Amino acid sequence: MAHAVKELFPAVKLAIGPATKEGFYYDFDMDRPFMPEDLGLIENKMKEIIKKNSPFVRKTLPRKDAIELFKKMGEDYKVKILSGIADDEVSVYEEGGFVDLCRGPHIPASGFIKAFKLLSIAGAYWRGNEKNKMLQRIYGTAFDNEKNLKDYLVFLEEVKKRDHRKLGKELDLFSISEEIGPGLILWHPNGAIIRKTIEDFWRDEHYKADYKILYSPHIAKLNLWKRSGHLDFYKENMYSPMEIDGIEYELKPMNCPFHINIYKSSLRSYRELPVRYAELGTVYRYERSGVLHGLLRVRGFTQDDAHIFCREDQIESEILSILDFTLFILKTFGFDAYDIYLSTMPEKYVGTLENWERSTNALKHALEEKGLSYQIDPGEGVFYGPKIDIKIKDSLNRSWQCSTIQVDFNNPERFDVTYRGSDGKEHRAIMIHRALMGSLERFFGILIEHYSGAFPLWLAPVQIEILTIAERHSAYALKIADALKINGIRIETNLENEKIGHKIREATIRKVPYLVIIGDKELDENKLTVRKRSGENMGSFTTDKLIQMIKTEIESKH
Repeated sequence: MAHAVKELFPAVKLAIGPATKEGFYYDFDMDRPFMPEDLGLIENKMKEIIKKNSPFVRKTLPRKDAIELFKKMGEDYKVKILSGIADDEVSVYEEGGFVDLCRGPHIPASGFIKAFKLLSIAGAYWRGNEKNKMLQRIYGTAFDNEKNLKDYLVFLEEVKKRDHRKLGKELDLFSISEEIGPGLILWHPNGAIIRKTIEDFWRDEHYKADYKILYSPHIAKLNLWKRSGHLDFYKENMYSPMEIDGIEYELKPMNCPFHINIYKSSLRSYRELPVRYAELGTVYRYERSGVLHGLLRVRGFTQDDAHIFCREDQIESEILSILDFTLFILKTFGFDAYDIYLSTMPEKYVGTLENWERSTNALKHALEEKGLSYQIDPGEGVFYGPKIDIKIKDSLNRSWQCSTIQVDFNNPERFDVTYRGSDGKEHRAIMIHRALMGSLERFFGILIEHYSGAFPLWLAPVQIEILTIAERHSAYALKIADALKINGIRIETNLENEKIGHKIREATIRKVPYLVIIGDKELDENKLTVRKRSGENMGSFTTDKLIQMIKTEIESKH
């Protein structure tokens, strides 16, 4: 692709062009913006290059010679890349007279490429830093045959239809305002009622599981984050401190230190443990503007956070119960498929190797006792401890990181978290961090795309819409509406003087699960005609029978 772009637009400068899980992209610096019609020109030029079947030839050069080569070619970005490489030798590849900097390896020749498609154009800052120049990024994908390419393009169309940003606007769920700021979510009434439903379910299940619900402030003194280690290991994701009464405060990026302080507010006995605290705590993290993405990557979000304080001999049993709890919650929301990863010690860490080994083994044994298959994710633990990550798979078989379980020996040391043992002495408590859904914003975005906006009945913002055929049916419709509301069913009425077909279409577009239609027949028989959003006509119901059916489905959460 870079070869084709260079032939068509000789003045373009080449930046970075890696392969990705989904295909590939290349960043270009060009005076004018690429237009959608340019993609067709580039594809045609690529086909010419493929047809020539030019071999990819690897050459190794001393780094200083490579710098001179790309200087002569006027490729400033390649020179910058090479200037940041410590290796004495680097590799370049030549194909049909085109030379590029690359580690490789490559296919033997361009003719091996069987099926490809350029997909889109986007802006991208050089090195991902908004202080640098904005470049133009062309995305593409490639497959070993046309069928697989076509299947993937169909998949992309389905992804586009399910885009939570598009559905969020169409279903009036949420918005993001430039006036308020990027990455900050405004929950509209429809989205807010779904969030409330999720939160109510979350709280009810946590009370059943013997968790205590907490609330904590949005800011704290900067020294708190120094003590926790976040300022040393997480500073690039934190906002600048603010000064209050001559003391520096910081927006919270995490809830952990607050829960520790609540635990430490009184003396604890070994008999009390484990102590389980949970909070839907809103946190703030600095994300670069280039990576913000609807609900999936934001700057302010609410974590379904929990911290468990326990004895060392309780670690494994607590992890086992957390695994059960996590899988129950995910299944309730419709996620039955997932991949599990055990993330081990990163390059930068705190604590002793002995503690890291003990906590890693506890996580491993719990997974094995549950018979859950998992993969090791080397070096991907957090700075204070190893973790289990659960990546759910949605209805399109895409993976999403949501649930995490982390063992922490570090914060109990830093904050001197203890309990009094049966021997009357103080002992160090162990801390387990745990999130089931991750962030509510991100989880909601995933739910929108998983269900394509057609939420199951228990989550749907409007569960039933009552539609009248004529004005004379309005009084009966309002009577039915009152009966449904009294039973906790979320309803709307459409009494407008419009054709019933139009009303049905409108409600179906808004993905309302059930439509109740009222006309002369329903009025005469004191019944209701019920229709699903799929178009299935369910026939006549009495009000009581409808209420019973709806409440049973809501309670089943299917």
